[in-house]
Amino acid sequence: MAFTRAYCQNPICTPSRGSFLTGLYPSRIPCNINGNARLNLPDGVKLITRHLADGGYDCGLSGKLHIASAWGGQEERVDDGYRQFWYCHGPTQGMGVSNQYTDWLESIGKYQDVVDDSDWDPVLQRGAKYRENVPAELHETTWCCDRGIEFMNEEHDGPWLMSVNIFDPHPAYDAPRDYAERYDPSSLPPPPFRESDLETQRRIAETHVFQSGGRTPDEREQAQKASYYGMIELIDENVGRMLDELERTGQRENTLVIFTSDHGNLIGDHGLQAKGCRFYEGLARVPLIFSWPGGFRQGIVDDRLIELTDIAPTLAEVGGAAMHRCDGQSLLPILTGDGPGPTREYVRCEFYDTLDMHFGKPDRPPHKPSFATMTRDDRYKLVLYHGRDYEPVHYGELYDMAEDPDEHVNLWDDPGHADVRERIRHVIEKTAPVTEDPAERIGRF
Repeated sequence: MAFTRAYCQNPICTPSRGSFLTGLYPSRIPCNINGNARLNLPDGVKLITRHLADGGYDCGLSGKLHIASAWGGQEERVDDGYRQFWYCHGPTQGMGVSNQYTDWLESIGKYQDVVDDSDWDPVLQRGAKYRENVPAELHETTWCCDRGIEFMNEEHDGPWLMSVNIFDPHPAYDAPRDYAERYDPSSLPPPPFRESDLETQRRIAETHVFQSGGRTPDEREQAQKASYYGMIELIDENVGRMLDELERTGQRENTLVIFTSDHGNLIGDHGLQAKGCRFYEGLARVPLIFSWPGGFRQGIVDDRLIELTDIAPTLAEVGGAAMHRCDGQSLLPILTGDGPGPTREYVRCEFYDTLDMHFGKPDRPPHKPSFATMTRDDRYKLVLYHGRDYEPVHYGELYDMAEDPDEHVNLWDDPGHADVRERIRHVIEKTAPVTEDPAERIGRF
């Protein structure tokens, strides 16, 4: 079953991951900042993997976890429930400290074929890069999925859970060359952009985001998109390998597979790059597919509003775990067809001082925290920017997603939509008032 309108709860890695692993909004945990020094969960809150491990599941992970900072190589472990922990935050981060992917490359004599460490600074964990043409069989994506196959073939005394947390598709855009070359940059569709986007970006220019090179994508940006597509194709092939192995070993019928992402990515969309304090569909709307041939309905496409907070309670109900605090809703009735399931009027996404764009960049002006909230109902999306001196003082974005699905016409100042703006704005302020008290936020690493 594919949910076509699933939304993450923060467009940046750490808050999103902390949120969908607990079923709580980032601001409730709190897990607001990308690269928290550590994740200090409130009393009574556990990761869903810990819940399932307590219930007898054998849990494993390959790739990144990123619910805390990995600046020094490996993030500080929390009570995450994982017995097997093949950790690699990114392809070259943490080498010599805790990057089990590069350790594996060294063990098979392929390290120099993949990693260019000529500028490597082990103190700052910076400088090493993927070489230009990493063969697919040596790529971190393949390594993560190889570990998934290894784990599913281990002897388990009971049920098991495996998190395959692939780093890609993620900048830098370094797909294997032959995968990137399957896509002609000049024939790829341009990103969504209209001149009206420029005025919106001007009015919220101080909020954190990476600007693109110009109004229309240049050759470099289109080449990046080709590599991005190549990354996705490599992921698809490797997910297929894991599904084939489940079939071969007779486990597919009784294995629930969830395919999703913590957030999206911008490659020139609306004149922007990568990610930041924005909530366009390319960032906030994510893939979400549930597949369990022996337990769930198959071949269903569902367009109701879904949050990634719904994953944890769904897994808890499937696995017989009890979750006492949760913003998400179990999707099990929808997946099995045993009932109508939850109906959500709104989905929510947050950005509470998530990125420090000044950190490690002394040439940039001092860090100014950005606070924003996105609330989307069946038709409209409202973004409200909090606590900044905008023109007017309170400014935001309002899009009619039925008439303007690419989000080019900002209706915030349109008198004909003032009632819609205030109705949804009231929901934001009622459900989650924003605080800018630094004492109520986790400090940076």
